[in-house]
Amino acid sequence: VQLQASGGGLVHPGGSLDLSCRASGSNLDYYAYAWFRQAPGKEREWLSCINSASSTHYTNSVKGRFTISRDDAKNTVYLQLNGLKSEDTGVYYCAANRHGGSYCPALLDFDAWGQGTLVTVSS
Repeated sequence: VQLQASGGGLVHPGGSLDLSCRASGSNLDYYAYAWFRQAPGKEREWLSCINSASSTHYTNSVKGRFTISRDDAKNTVYLQLNGLKSEDTGVYYCAANRHGGSYCPALLDFDAWGQGTLVTVSS
């Protein structure tokens, strides 16, 4: 599987962005997908995941503001970012894991990563 993330940009605090992660390869419906973020000078952090049954999970800092979804017909996973804060600034990465039916927060290793898309939240 190969992933390509897009949709980043500059947004004011309180604004919104929609990120996309387009997958290519075989049996994509069976994969679980996750979004990560790496803020400047910080470790990469897990944000959210969605498994093959569309069960979703979020880290506390984005719960209620971010929404992950998937459209298997388009081989695309989305992350809708609302209520953005300056601390949401960073490079956002999508990742895929072939064990799609799993409880996805427990997935530690990923088969593929997207190239990252930069989100900057600033006034």
